[in-house]
Amino acid sequence: MSPNIFLYQPRNVHYWRHFVSALILFFLCLCVQVLGFEVDSINSVQFSNHTGYSHWKGQVLTADELHVLYEGIKLNNVHQYDYVLTGYTRDTSFLEMVVDIVQELKRANPNLVYVCDPVLGDHGSMYVPQNLYPVYKNKVVPVADIITPNQFEAELLTGKNISSQKDAVEVMDLLHAMGPDTVVITSSDLPPRLGDRFLVSLGSQRHVRPDGSRTTQRVRIEVPKVDAVFVGTGDLFAAMLLAWTHHYPNDLKTACEKTFSVMHHVIQRTISYAHELAGPGRRPSPPQLELRMVQSKADIEDPAIVTEATIIS
Repeated sequence: MSPNIFLYQPRNVHYWRHFVSALILFFLCLCVQVLGFEVDSINSVQFSNHTGYSHWKGQVLTADELHVLYEGIKLNNVHQYDYVLTGYTRDTSFLEMVVDIVQELKRANPNLVYVCDPVLGDHGSMYVPQNLYPVYKNKVVPVADIITPNQFEAELLTGKNISSQKDAVEVMDLLHAMGPDTVVITSSDLPPRLGDRFLVSLGSQRHVRPDGSRTTQRVRIEVPKVDAVFVGTGDLFAAMLLAWTHHYPNDLKTACEKTFSVMHHVIQRTISYAHELAGPGRRPSPPQLELRMVQSKADIEDPAIVTEATIIS
């Protein structure tokens, strides 16, 4: 039987942060569906387009409206999920409602995996109201199984700065202690060994041995930078990490290599197409930079590995 996902609108990470339109959510559903998942999705926003454009119109889902939708799912007894994936929100009541729903779903299925992108900010600045921070720290992260913070968010949640790989490992261990068994710091300011054209990401995954003891696999991966602003890359990242950790539950190295390689193929196809449309010497516009997800179906299903992770201590 195919695993089931309850999908709230996630956010994009790495390059840009915004609400995500229903269209991007549709493509995310498609991405995980081609990997064998059945998906129920709720749009936490219903926008005419994503906010990488100059203008947008639409509505934002409230906590009460989310509760009504979830109650409808329960009344039909179709709320048996294997995964929950969530992302950006600006409202504490909505976020707390998500936590309540996740906890209820976990009581029904103790093996449910909650994948959370803890959207707080980047590069020293908050993107959400300050009052969301304690909700993430005290309520969301403790019930999450997989989290994908950037460096700023990881530092904020733990109160520890990252200035070396050793610091990053300690921060990931602190995040493990808060609840999640898998932590991926999606981007950092650490110096890349491959040169300035790369970004450093790090991951850590705890495992319980049959005898009850714990072991931890930690990885480092350097990914090429791209001189463009995309909307939806982080949404795709969270969805792909969910999918590939499902297929490789005890091998974070392979799951990260698959995830980052999908990202590479989609972004490269997108930027090539955008430059072709824009013409020589012209910077691509937001419509031209819409992610080429459908065209990347084969890469999503079976990505050629182009970014290799290394095991770190």
